[in-house]
Amino acid sequence: MQVIPHIPVLHREVLELFSNIKSGIIIDCTMGYGGHSSIILETNPNIKLIAIDQDQSAIDFSTLRLEPYKDRVSIKKGRFSNIIKEILEEYDIKDIKGILADIGVSSLQLDQKERGFSFSSENLDMRMDTNAPLSAAIVINEYSQNEIERILLEYGELRNYKKIASFIVNNRPFSSAKELSDATKHMMTFGKKIHPSTLLMQAIRIEVNDELGELNSLLNTIEEAKFPNAKVAIISFHSLEDRIVKNRFNEWKNSCICPPEAMRCTCTNNYSLGKILTKKPIIAQNDELKENQRSRSAKMRVFEMRNIDE
Repeated sequence: MQVIPHIPVLHREVLELFSNIKSGIIIDCTMGYGGHSSIILETNPNIKLIAIDQDQSAIDFSTLRLEPYKDRVSIKKGRFSNIIKEILEEYDIKDIKGILADIGVSSLQLDQKERGFSFSSENLDMRMDTNAPLSAAIVINEYSQNEIERILLEYGELRNYKKIASFIVNNRPFSSAKELSDATKHMMTFGKKIHPSTLLMQAIRIEVNDELGELNSLLNTIEEAKFPNAKVAIISFHSLEDRIVKNRFNEWKNSCICPPEAMRCTCTNNYSLGKILTKKPIIAQNDELKENQRSRSAKMRVFEMRNIDE
């Protein structure tokens, strides 16, 4: 019997968001364990779902989990920024009613210590796609000090990024996430609720998987396609990701794109792609926070595209 992991983050909020979609297609850009996909399919019996993941182990697991819905689900392997473009070639864009992306590492990957995401892992990998060329070992053991400084500052927002980068370069090679975490934790500032190496590992993981680049590519594709009347929901776990989503949604809602210094509008004032449905990001309720620690960082923002033909 397949062991099903905990309920996915913000599951009630995701279900409520898509509850009024009675037909058409919903795209789950980050399938993982198939948590969001399974509850969407169960609750919306007449919709079809396209699920995407670049991790073969996730695909194997979720193919089995979603077997009861096999007539209504299509699973595709690859980076969601690329697969979305393929979907647009296969399906009528008007049939796509919802897009969901749960950004970041999945519980499936965290739970498998051999993948190198865990602080106690004996590997130094962190690839979401195990066939990808860049691993955490290459980043830590082969990147220059300046490159490591950039990663720690931009992706980890670590104040003492220069000191940590220097320590890594002067003490490498590192062979495991555990070794790296233990060796650097004395330089980390942290709260009581998170592991001291959280920001370090997060920064490396973002670099290895080009997570911010992937998010921007997804948003670019959505912006270009314009998906008439579709709801776009992005769940992020990092302040940089949330900032990217927030800023892009604010750009999408603007009808006028004239520069601020313009004396009057000359752009036709008809560029709005739709409206923001979440003035503030949706966060987990108290009962979910108690049951699932991962949900404490989750923020969901939602945008509803307009029909540009109307």
